[in-house]
Amino acid sequence: MPLPPHSSSRRDFMKRFAVGAGAVAAMKAPAVLARVGERVPPRQKLGIALVGLGYYSTQILGPALQHTQDVELRGIVTGTPAKAERWKAQYGIPEANIYNYETFDRIADNEAIDIIYVVLPNSMHAEYTIRAAEAGKHVICEKPMALNAEECRQMIQACRDAGVQLTIGYRMQFEPHTQEVMRLGQEQVFGPVRMVQAGAGYREGRADHWKLKKAMGGGAMMDMGVYSLQAARYITGEEPIAVTAQTHTTRPELFTEVDETTMFQLEFPGGAVATLYTSFGMNVNDMYTTAADGWFYLRPFSSYSGIHGASSNGPFDFPQINQQAVQMDEQARSIRDGTPMRVPGEEGLRDMIVVDAVYQAIESGERVEIG
Repeated sequence: MPLPPHSSSRRDFMKRFAVGAGAVAAMKAPAVLARVGERVPPRQKLGIALVGLGYYSTQILGPALQHTQDVELRGIVTGTPAKAERWKAQYGIPEANIYNYETFDRIADNEAIDIIYVVLPNSMHAEYTIRAAEAGKHVICEKPMALNAEECRQMIQACRDAGVQLTIGYRMQFEPHTQEVMRLGQEQVFGPVRMVQAGAGYREGRADHWKLKKAMGGGAMMDMGVYSLQAARYITGEEPIAVTAQTHTTRPELFTEVDETTMFQLEFPGGAVATLYTSFGMNVNDMYTTAADGWFYLRPFSSYSGIHGASSNGPFDFPQINQQAVQMDEQARSIRDGTPMRVPGEEGLRDMIVVDAVYQAIESGERVEIG
């Protein structure tokens, strides 16, 4: 995976941020979209439509879009008329830019909308990514990318065939503390990485929520588990070659279809190992990495705010950012300028290859080779 720019201090980060903001402010050219690899004159902001108005869109993405510089909220897709009215009033969204799931495909005729952000239950990611691509719109898809690796491949191919960009909502890869641990691990600042330990979870108690339904892509591994998996991959900069995994539940009456807690162990070609876990039964969020000649950690490592950490050299000193705003701005710039994405669809595919192997290891009780 691509290594982020060197980031060692708050001063370095703010200097880069100021340069980028100045460049954005200077952009006054006409609105033209680019294909990948094609440079064209930029415009100030692209238009985005959120598909699915659940918690993440309502509490996180909608507010974040009030702080973006390169993209703005211009449309919504929802099956709930009352939500449509609330969003229309709150954000001033024109009636012509409000769709439901039956009228979604008409978005192809709406030139105000450049990007579709798929924020739906996991089982719907593939369908709406493919439909968005067929409508000629660029796509941001929330994690996990799909139900399995095969769906991911179909999504990537659909976007490639349509000539649109596909990126995944891996907000942490845009976050400066995370970029620093990526640098420390991949550049082997403290020598080769020996072990990555990471856990992400919260206590889920909603019996009727889609995250407890297998057919909808529920379960701890599909939700918070992707954060732990991502940490191991972006710190080592390698793809795992084997996995073992276990799962258990303390509330079998609630978790009848999906995993409540999953532990999984990864082996990497460079010799590193990762001990990872995820849970819907406990609140946990931390990462600790041991290298040959040092260590580093983040605690929390994947929350929406308040990321903190340190290394053998001392505490990290980076600004707290609006992760989603920074993520969407950079993704919009890549679309506008026709440049490669930091987290393309292939990054989501690589995670789902491992997730598929985790489930296979749980079912078989054996070590599963990946690749």
